[in-house]
Amino acid sequence: MEMSLYFLINSLAGGGAEAVLVRIAKYLKPKKIFLLEREVKYTIDESLISFLSNHTGDTNSIFKTFYIPVYGAKFSKKIESNDLVISFLERANFVNVISKYIRSHKAIVSVQTDPISGHIRINKVLIKILYNKADFIITVSQGVANSLEALGVQKSKIRVIYNPIFLKEIIEKSKEDIEDIFERRDFLITVGRLTKAKGQWHLLRIFKELKREFPELKLLLLGEGELKRFLVNLSLEFGFRTYVWNKDKLSENYDVYFMGFKDNPFKYITRAKLFVLPSLWEGFGNVLVETLACGTAIVASDCRSGPREILAPDTEITYQTKVPEFAKFGILMPILESNLKNTETLTEKESIWLETIKILLKNESLIKDYQGKALERAKDFDISKIIENWYRVIQDVS
Repeated sequence: MEMSLYFLINSLAGGGAEAVLVRIAKYLKPKKIFLLEREVKYTIDESLISFLSNHTGDTNSIFKTFYIPVYGAKFSKKIESNDLVISFLERANFVNVISKYIRSHKAIVSVQTDPISGHIRINKVLIKILYNKADFIITVSQGVANSLEALGVQKSKIRVIYNPIFLKEIIEKSKEDIEDIFERRDFLITVGRLTKAKGQWHLLRIFKELKREFPELKLLLLGEGELKRFLVNLSLEFGFRTYVWNKDKLSENYDVYFMGFKDNPFKYITRAKLFVLPSLWEGFGNVLVETLACGTAIVASDCRSGPREILAPDTEITYQTKVPEFAKFGILMPILESNLKNTETLTEKESIWLETIKILLKNESLIKDYQGKALERAKDFDISKIIENWYRVIQDVS
């Protein structure tokens, strides 16, 4: 019987892993894409989509975690023993392997985030137990691979495949028109889900101080997530005129713009003065590669894992800087604190970020230097180079 290929993921509600699935689906051509939750925001052939529940992003996350065995039982009825399932994101990965106990299919799990940073103890235990039952574990960076090994996952099963981009498509989309108000103003931008991992509250705190010296500067936040209300309220508390998507009328009269999920973030990124990534942890940092493709200068946290591999590829990946590091393809910064508590004054690390961003905003030649080198690095992650690694893994497992 011929082997069928299926994809499995939590949802397609927006995010880096979801974008990667949509990209590689065009090449690997899965027979079906199964979603644990009923949310789709990416443009994709609807006939490929199949839902395993009526859950959404608003469904209690603890409930969805305990529901994993039920997802697994349901999913095992959808596939055959000779099929191959590639899963993305932790819950979907657990479902894939649990289903393997029932159906004995081939299972590849793609690990998109660092399994040590920000994970609760029970998840680390499940990773060690379940991931070793998979046929292969694909990690999006060497840093993630190292973390999995530290948790007891077999090194022989791990393959590192960087997340790909469609370089030509990003370049073309970056040329599309944006609202006039953003054409006429300098702005900083960050793109990512509004979650604790992304650390956007630090950026709001830093921006509050930046406005004292750069009163006309704007801040754009693209993405949705569970911290939306907290971040919007924090922005208002700081006295920012705050735009919120699907609520306010867009105009130039705001300081901070919560833009929501954008199918084409690139047209905003390419026009930004700086892209700022204050993440507490990453798996890879897809948006950094996309930003390089847009030719925009980057200031990014030197967190686990991915940013250093992308922006400073010739350095030791386990090193984490404590001072601003003007690396080859972007500026790496000390990791910020995970505490959401708002304090009156900036922390020492936030102050370092503030001064570094000021230096860049006052030094156009330095920004242009990073802009000039960005595309060179982005080419290393084009789909034409990355997809061959996926073909190889599928061939090996089948």
